[in-house]
Amino acid sequence: MSELRKVSSNPHIRSSVTTSKIMLYVILALAPATFFGIYNFGIHALVLVLVTVASTVLSETIFNKICKKKNTIGDLSAVVTGLLLALNLPPMAPWWIGVIGGAFAIVVVKMLFGGLGQNFMNPALGARCFLVISFTSIMTNFECDGYTGATPLSALKAGEEVDVLSMIIGKTAGTIGETSMIAILIGACILVALDVIDLKVPFSYIISFVFFIVLFSGHGFNLSYIGAQLAGGGLMLGAFFMATDYVTRPITKKGQYVYGVILGILTGIFRIFGASAEGVSYAIILGNLLVPLIEKVTLPKGFGKGGEKA
Repeated sequence: MSELRKVSSNPHIRSSVTTSKIMLYVILALAPATFFGIYNFGIHALVLVLVTVASTVLSETIFNKICKKKNTIGDLSAVVTGLLLALNLPPMAPWWIGVIGGAFAIVVVKMLFGGLGQNFMNPALGARCFLVISFTSIMTNFECDGYTGATPLSALKAGEEVDVLSMIIGKTAGTIGETSMIAILIGACILVALDVIDLKVPFSYIISFVFFIVLFSGHGFNLSYIGAQLAGGGLMLGAFFMATDYVTRPITKKGQYVYGVILGILTGIFRIFGASAEGVSYAIILGNLLVPLIEKVTLPKGFGKGGEKA
C-alpha cells in the first residue's frame, strides 16, 4: 500500500468565518449611520442609498457575465461598497451620481484589478474621489431641507462658531452617513464586539490627528475645536469603516500603527493647510498607495539567515 499522502494547497487551517459573514457584519454595523442619515435627510437619501447599492451589485453581476466569470455578488462585498459610497454622498445628489459612482467603484477600482482582495485602494473612496473631481459642484453641495449654508467643518475653517453637540448627535449638514458621530460609534462597537476589526488603525489614526491639530491648527488644546474636528466630516466613518478595510490596510501589526499615523497626519494637513475643510477620503487613498512600502519596512525578520533570534 502506498504511503503517499494527499497534499493540498494552503491554507490548511480554515476558519468558519466567511467573507459573506464578515460583510454581513459590516452591513449590520453600518445600519445605525444609514438609518440616521435617512431619518435626517429624508426620502431622497433613501433612494440614493438604494440606487447606489443596486448599481454596485448590477455592475459586478454584468462584469462577471461579460467576462464569463463566476458570479461573486454572494460574498456581499459589492453591497458593502455601494453602502459605503452612498453614505459618502451628499443627501440631495441626483440618483445618477450613485449609478456612475457605483459602476466606477466596482468595474474600475475593483474588478479590473482582479476582484475582491486584489484592489489597491478602497473602491468606495476611489469612486468618491472620482465623483468629487468629475462633479465638484454636485459633490460639494450639502444644502437640503432643514440645512442651508456651509457644513460645520467649512464654518469651522472660516473661523465661525459651531454647535459641537449637534455635530455629535448628527443634526447638521453633511453626507448621508457622516453626520452622526453617535451612530457611527455604535456601528464601530458592533464591529469590535464581533471581532471584525481591532483598534490599532482607528486609534492610531484618531490620536495622531488630534496631536497634529493641537500642534498646527493654532487653537492649541481647545477641547471644543478638537471635538468639532472629530465629530465633523468623515473622520469617524473613515477611521472605523474604511481605513480598516482588510484588503487595503497593511497586514503587519507595526504597519497598521504606521498606517494609522500617516492617515492622521495627512488628514490634518488637508484640513488645516488645504483649500478644503475635509480630507479623509484623499488621506485614506494616499495611505492605500503607501501600504506596499509600509509592509516592506515593517515586515518582521525571519528566524535564521540574519533574522531575529528566538
